[in-house]
Amino acid sequence: MGRIVGAYAMSHVLGTPEGLAEPSERVFQGMREIGARLRAADPDLIIVLTSDHLNNFEIRAPKPLAIGTADSFTPYGDMGLPTVPFRGNATVAQGLLRAARAAGIGLETADVKPDHGMMIPLGIVDPTHAIRSFPLYINTVCDPAPTPAECWSLGGVLRRYVEDALPRDFRVALLAGGGLSHWLGVPEEGRVNVEWDLWVMERLNSGHGAELAGLTNDAILRDGGNGGLEVNAWIALAGAVPGARGETIFYEAIPAWASGMAGIALDPATATGDHTILR
Repeated sequence: MGRIVGAYAMSHVLGTPEGLAEPSERVFQGMREIGARLRAADPDLIIVLTSDHLNNFEIRAPKPLAIGTADSFTPYGDMGLPTVPFRGNATVAQGLLRAARAAGIGLETADVKPDHGMMIPLGIVDPTHAIRSFPLYINTVCDPAPTPAECWSLGGVLRRYVEDALPRDFRVALLAGGGLSHWLGVPEEGRVNVEWDLWVMERLNSGHGAELAGLTNDAILRDGGNGGLEVNAWIALAGAVPGARGETIFYEAIPAWASGMAGIALDPATATGDHTILR
């Protein structure tokens, strides 16, 4: 029986610190704190729940939910990030793919070179790539994007797969990337909805992620922006540890980065197992 030993979420961008020395440093230190906690949990595997930015998927052939099933990945290298290969876990990823399909979830396999959506958070929490990892894509740039309910259900499948199918004492850390509120390529770019960001984190930290699973994508687009749809990765994370309580590690509203920059840690030991969606 495997175990989820850590569940973390953080924004997956970093902007220039020019003119933003203090808030950017708080963000970076918060990300490093999440990394320290994740490594202290001593996982055998990190599963990164994140979105791609049309570097591996095409609008004309969308894969709203996809998984990297290789034993090794070479990063895409966007945003000047290193392209050093890192180890995946084909056995676990392919098993999760089968489990999701058996549960009626349209998860697809993908041959990918992970972009910044995976590589920024992973590069901070595991800079030497000492821990095997693979991406579980929740592609919010696809149309239609996965709904919060679908992402919550995917999290539930992930939890059951880890607990029921993986070897005894196999340790898994989950890391969701993206969010929080941001508008990109639209007139509202640079807006940050602080009230909504704080509400999302409060619902997650208080163990009420099921309420977020009851949202619609239209509601997220209205309150969190087109980039805010990335919160669906956070909802999938919460679905894997339903009812788990947590804490905010960092939050900074940085309009110059066009994002509400945030990071949280949920405690899997406090999960209740109740997977009911609240609407």
